[in-house]
Amino acid sequence: MLNPRLLAGLCLAVLLLTGCSTQYPQSCPSSTPIGLIDAEEIANDDSLPFRFPLDESTIDYALYFGWFGVSNECPPNMPDCYKHPFLQFHAAEDYKRPAGTPVYAMADGRITFSGTAGGYGWLIIIDHPQSNLYSLYGHLSPSRWKLPSGTDVKKGDLIAYLGDPDENGGSAKIPLEPHLHFGIRVGQRVDYPGRGEWRWMAGWIRLCPQDLGWLQPSLVITSQEIPAGGYSQPQVGFLIRWGQELLIISIYMIGGAGMITFAIRKKKRFFLIFPGVIVTAAGIVFLNKGLVSTYAVLVIGILMLAFGIFRYVRQSLPKPLDTAIEK
Repeated sequence: MLNPRLLAGLCLAVLLLTGCSTQYPQSCPSSTPIGLIDAEEIANDDSLPFRFPLDESTIDYALYFGWFGVSNECPPNMPDCYKHPFLQFHAAEDYKRPAGTPVYAMADGRITFSGTAGGYGWLIIIDHPQSNLYSLYGHLSPSRWKLPSGTDVKKGDLIAYLGDPDENGGSAKIPLEPHLHFGIRVGQRVDYPGRGEWRWMAGWIRLCPQDLGWLQPSLVITSQEIPAGGYSQPQVGFLIRWGQELLIISIYMIGGAGMITFAIRKKKRFFLIFPGVIVTAAGIVFLNKGLVSTYAVLVIGILMLAFGIFRYVRQSLPKPLDTAIEK
């Protein structure tokens, strides 16, 4: 059985490595959105790989709370902006449009996520393996029609509609102005964890978006360029990218192993099964909520449950007669 002390050491090592390796910048290169004057022509040209995800393409420089790479610090002409307790940077471009505005796939691909995502209302992510990119569409409507996960799409296919102020990540008490949060990133969704600065769903982050593989959406669409072999992901250490997700896995491994060890030593048969049930349930919830991007917690939970059932059954069997006589 796994040694709880060994797992505790692993958990501590991951925590220290991820904590010491993060250096937050004081500023990041910001960029001005590029006007898509020929957006309709681009959308109707089947020979081009990308299109703008909305019908209207006007860039009026009054984007919702910021364009790509801008910080959350309030500029003099924007007193009503996001107020975070620490400096963060925007990893996408926001486009104000009325609720119910149709949203289209920017390129051919497959929807790898379609579901609720906290402050982003309904979220859709599309992998584009031909260019090694994925696109992200936030603040969509959960009450209107939308495509589910696993759907293959073509450039320009309708995927969803923008949500109303009380369903797009806002609420009746704190409504959110309808807008599209549109992001493009190098790689596929599974290349990134569900937690930490490198998470696959990121709106405001403490690191520079450019360093984490996020690209300026309007620039990608207007350039219409795909490098040979697709866009290249940023090279970074495994623990830097996956550290927080490994930490979550380690914590559940330690907790589950500790409860099983306690049950064996104290001969508490019920607690042999309990840890496996808890960790399995956590794995299912984490995957559905996007908190982790791997099946590790779920697999660990299933193995713990199988081990617990085995020990439970073994302890429940009557002892052999010769053993009873010897005693």
